[in-house]
Amino acid sequence: MVGLGSGGPKGITLAAREALAGSEIVLGYKLYLDEAKSFLPPGCRVESSGMTAEIGRAGRALELALAGKNVSLVSGGDPGVYAMAGAVFEVAREKKIPLGPGPGEVEIEVLTGTPALTAAAALLGAPLTHDFCAISLSDRLTRWETIEKRLALASEAGFVIALYNPKSRGRAWQLGRAAEILTAGLGPDVPVGLAARVGREGQSVRLTTLGKLSGEDVDMQTVVIVGNRSTVIYDGRMVTPRGYVDKYGASPGGGKGASAEDSPAGRADRAPATK
Repeated sequence: MVGLGSGGPKGITLAAREALAGSEIVLGYKLYLDEAKSFLPPGCRVESSGMTAEIGRAGRALELALAGKNVSLVSGGDPGVYAMAGAVFEVAREKKIPLGPGPGEVEIEVLTGTPALTAAAALLGAPLTHDFCAISLSDRLTRWETIEKRLALASEAGFVIALYNPKSRGRAWQLGRAAEILTAGLGPDVPVGLAARVGREGQSVRLTTLGKLSGEDVDMQTVVIVGNRSTVIYDGRMVTPRGYVDKYGASPGGGKGASAEDSPAGRADRAPATK
């Protein structure tokens, strides 16, 4: 399992490059295979499949590995975060395929990549420096009633919330409903950051608030980060204070500083500069 990270080939790890360079066969979704192709060795076989074919990809990778092939299954971001690592282990468990380096076993190595939520957070500023969670708005595999409950409880608990899969062609209403639930728990002035196509052509970053959140420019390649009641917008950047200044002051060796609880709506519609 090879995570390509978020943001294209510049963010891939050395371990991932080495794994791809030693592969006999590489499987994946076309977009991710295109990003990985410059790291593949001559003669490497490539097998592409589309969206919603995760189980087929996982089963095929396990089949090839059982046949003694050195297989890489590529995944965008981190393979263990809403990605292919879970599918591979689920299929292996269902088919009772033993794991290990011995005969008749499959040795599975998961190579991490930068997940989309941390790549998005880096562009937005520092929204994840206190407790946070991630919730997918896709109800393809999870009941929407369960998603709504998680949204309500996460806002009540004070988590910063990263929303994955906020909108697709067949799912246009879920982001609006999620905003209603979160606004009921947090209020309309909480900052929200949107980062789309991070590190790829067409990258965009925008700041707004829950009350002004619109899904017009949101798609499956967008990560939406909803702040908590302490999150602020400082000079075009989204920041969730950890509490250092409150406890230690802003100067080395100083005492308790001014409160970091600025108005959460300040400068909320100003987008940070991006390359």
